[in-house]
Amino acid sequence: MSIWRWADWLPPVPESCRLTLGEGNTPLLKSRSIGPRAGIAALYFKLETTNPSGSYKDRFAALAVSLMAAQGKRVCLATSSGNTGAALAAYCAAAGVRCEIAVVEGAPADKLLQAQAHGAVVRRVRGFGQGPEIDGRVLAALRRRGARGNTAFQISAFRECRDGMSGLKTTAYELGEQLPGATHVFAPAGSGGLALGLALGFADLVRKSRLAQGPRIECVQPEGNATVAGPLERGEARAVPVACTTLISGLQVPSIIDGQVALEACRTSGGTGHLVSDADIWEAQRRLALEEGIFCEPAGAAALAGAMRHRAMEKLPADAVVVCMVTGSGFKDLASVKRGLPGTEPSTIDVEELEREGTP
Repeated sequence: MSIWRWADWLPPVPESCRLTLGEGNTPLLKSRSIGPRAGIAALYFKLETTNPSGSYKDRFAALAVSLMAAQGKRVCLATSSGNTGAALAAYCAAAGVRCEIAVVEGAPADKLLQAQAHGAVVRRVRGFGQGPEIDGRVLAALRRRGARGNTAFQISAFRECRDGMSGLKTTAYELGEQLPGATHVFAPAGSGGLALGLALGFADLVRKSRLAQGPRIECVQPEGNATVAGPLERGEARAVPVACTTLISGLQVPSIIDGQVALEACRTSGGTGHLVSDADIWEAQRRLALEEGIFCEPAGAAALAGAMRHRAMEKLPADAVVVCMVTGSGFKDLASVKRGLPGTEPSTIDVEELEREGTP
């Protein structure tokens, strides 16, 4: 099983060029603890952490690299805050394609090691991910190189790579089967690609009469990167670039990129924006691990932080059927896990101490 079960709904790729590592078909788990305690009886988690490289970006990478293979492209140039790079590196390794990645300055070392293990050439760029000026220069430089011969520029944004990003629509296709009665889907946003992919995917399901109506797509961002969720929440018409201050890796995208189209798609679905603090996200990450057994990186907990805030503000009906996207594994950013576990280095004991335990 992979995203290719939906091949007829995706941009055409010859069957001989369809690359898979087993991405997609990820579990949907009902909350055992957090939802009932918050008064959300039907709270579900879509575990994109189970994808091959540990994040939802594998849906993009599988399709993007397969399209490269079909077009005879042999060099992949990419930008990433970590997960896109790890995903592309894995699929490029499987395809025998060279992969070069320019990453944001603050990208977690764990994600970069993952990409390097797959043979990718990884370089941090000073100031990348902190403001639109340097971000724009990075994209322009790679776009120029990517226009040459057998090279392709890959960025997980519909604006730049619409065909590859269509792989994200398969998340909605799966949810349409797993939970056709979902009323709200909360998605974290850097530039908004995931929220947009979900909205487009559910629109496909409605158009093909697989669903009568799609859920509201709820866009969640950290307060320090309020490009899309801020304007949505305020009822404004335009996404806005920002000076990024959040410490949440993966959600540090100060430029618009997909933001405007994502804003419009969320609003059309009936959804809105949700701004949460970094502290709220870390708390959601901690609770997912302790109360639900779900180990995710901070960005993967942002959707839950947004849903909890919406419920606390009494704007989420008690009978809502809510899905929170858990987008990336905790192994992606172990430093963030340690942040919530101060002074927890395991102790070392002698076997005699174990033997004494429980002895009358």
